[in-house]
Amino acid sequence: MTKPEPIFGLIDCNSFYASCERVFRPDLAKTPIVVLSNNDSCVIARSYDAKPFVKMGAPYFQIKNDLRRHGIVAFSSNYALYGDISERVMTVIETFVPATEIYSIDECFADLTGVPGDLDALGRKIRAAVYRYTGIPVGVGIAKTKTLAKLANHTAKRLQAQTGGVVNICETFQRDWVLRNTDVAEVWGVGRKMKLHLEGMKIRTAMDLAKADPWMLRKKFSVVVEKTSRELNGTACLELDEPDPPKQEICCSRAFGKRLKELAPIKEAVATYMMRASEKLRGQHSLCKKIRISIRTGMFSPEEAKYANGVLVDLPYPTDDLRLLTKMAVAALDQIFRPGFSYSKAEVLLLALCQRGEFTDDLFSTSQPEAAEKVMGVLDEINGRWGRGTLRIAAVPIKPDWGMRREMMSQSYTTRVDQLWRVT
Repeated sequence: MTKPEPIFGLIDCNSFYASCERVFRPDLAKTPIVVLSNNDSCVIARSYDAKPFVKMGAPYFQIKNDLRRHGIVAFSSNYALYGDISERVMTVIETFVPATEIYSIDECFADLTGVPGDLDALGRKIRAAVYRYTGIPVGVGIAKTKTLAKLANHTAKRLQAQTGGVVNICETFQRDWVLRNTDVAEVWGVGRKMKLHLEGMKIRTAMDLAKADPWMLRKKFSVVVEKTSRELNGTACLELDEPDPPKQEICCSRAFGKRLKELAPIKEAVATYMMRASEKLRGQHSLCKKIRISIRTGMFSPEEAKYANGVLVDLPYPTDDLRLLTKMAVAALDQIFRPGFSYSKAEVLLLALCQRGEFTDDLFSTSQPEAAEKVMGVLDEINGRWGRGTLRIAAVPIKPDWGMRREMMSQSYTTRVDQLWRVT
């Protein structure tokens, strides 16, 4: 029996962060929106109608008057909201296709190989269902390779009025039209520097790259560019990835909302960061053998005295117990804190991670008590149901004055019981 030819779909959310903000603010449906990075420092996302007026990465303090003049609304980043809505989007998509690969918070590949029926109609069904159940608009690209699916998706969003948000380029005629009418810079994996090199070789469109000699591309650039060219010609070189293996390190690092000169609030911050890092640790069912705690001052202001230091801590046994991890982390700060400096950032790094059963105990070694696993299970269950931070250790403050500046953050409509959407 002949193996069916692979077909991929790419479902990508349109202006995802801005779209999330609009879900619970229908009054902003026709208002341009930008979303800011941590501490409201610069623009990291723009709605389609805001792009002509705002550059990505623009510092907020420089452009806030321009935003006001153009009627653009700014939001502080609300990652809890974005992450939860992303999970809902992916769950809806998974009900339509046999397998998916979540590529980022706002896009995923779908395996459409052997799926019967009209794939264009399936794309429209996915698009309608995602919008109906989450309020997020998406574009759908369908093709015989992942690279072509990316281009099809780009075309679906670029020409949404003509395409209805779904583009299928499995047929040669449609594929060639897209390749001829797409700048080479839009090809997946082609960056700004590579574009300049390619244009010097008279490769200006995706079609030019598809027609280029693959062996020459490998010699001139890399095997990755060679595969990209072959994929543009319809030869699948990339498959859906398997789920990522557990991480070998977990980091939680944040800049404070203001400079800190005392040890007590820095300990609060480290306890807070450890809570988030331990959630990730338990989420991948790992245990931690070592931790590294570091702090530093601002490193760029010529007027500030500079200091940075860190300390590595061996744990008594591999653990995922937030209580033990926090106790060891907070105690480690006493070794590296120096008075007289203005601290701007702290970092928690979990090291020497292992899965349960991977480490070898000797007869006299201590292991994590079974009661600790039960306590952590209850902690995660409560926070998973009622929102992060509902249950926490006493060292983690509710509303710290050192927290990130988020003066324009929307409510956590889907992850906090006290911030549910109210209709009046």
